[in-house]
Amino acid sequence: QVQLVESGGGLVQSGGSLRLSCAASGSLFSFYRMGWYRQVSGKQRELVATIKSDGWANYDDSVKGRFTISDDKVKNTAYLQMNSLKPEDTAVYYCVYGSLYTDEFDYWGQGTSVIVSS
Repeated sequence: QVQLVESGGGLVQSGGSLRLSCAASGSLFSFYRMGWYRQVSGKQRELVATIKSDGWANYDDSVKGRFTISDDKVKNTAYLQMNSLKPEDTAVYYCVYGSLYTDEFDYWGQGTSVIVSS
């Protein structure tokens, strides 16, 4: 089992920045993917960014150039640096973690709320 603990959400004005953290513990994979989904109530969740254990990162078009995902292998922690935030970034953000060799993410964090005011 893997446990994911998220932090860093909050309220920020449009144009501001936040950094989300996701600390993983337990039976971790040597080769993994970590990422962040976001969901607005009543809407389909969307995959915002992912990073593989080799450092390869991928982003949804809506956040390219504004968000940066990274990970610290010593701390087993992933980060999502969110800059130039827009009201449409408002959502609950969920950290996800899984094996590099599966399509689905095996583990989900509890979610952290990000609210961007205009």
